[in-house]
Amino acid sequence: MTDRAISDLGGLAGGPIDISEHQPTLSERRIDAMMMLLRKKPRAFWATDENRRTIESLEPKTYEESAYYERWVLAIRALLIEKGVLSETEIEAKLAEVCARPAGGANGDQPSGDRQ
Repeated sequence: MTDRAISDLGGLAGGPIDISEHQPTLSERRIDAMMMLLRKKPRAFWATDENRRTIESLEPKTYEESAYYERWVLAIRALLIEKGVLSETEIEAKLAEVCARPAGGANGDQPSGDRQ
């Protein structure tokens, strides 16, 4: 018998499932849009299966502690690097730049946190 993937929960007791609807946050909508743009044909940077592979290969602790869209962001980052679209250095430099912006910048965007 092989080991299960972190996302393979079929047949395991998992407790109740929250099926209530919720309004996606601004961050969730942006992450979803970014993923759709990066996977849009004809210039898709990766396929659905590659995205799934990347999410499922997260360290178990990271996978378990990350929210659904946090996993997407981690996959986007890993795939951008893997595909040579951006380097780790470029991503880190941009993150530092964004974090250094004053709150309520030119567009009123907050550098951190989440708005509805």
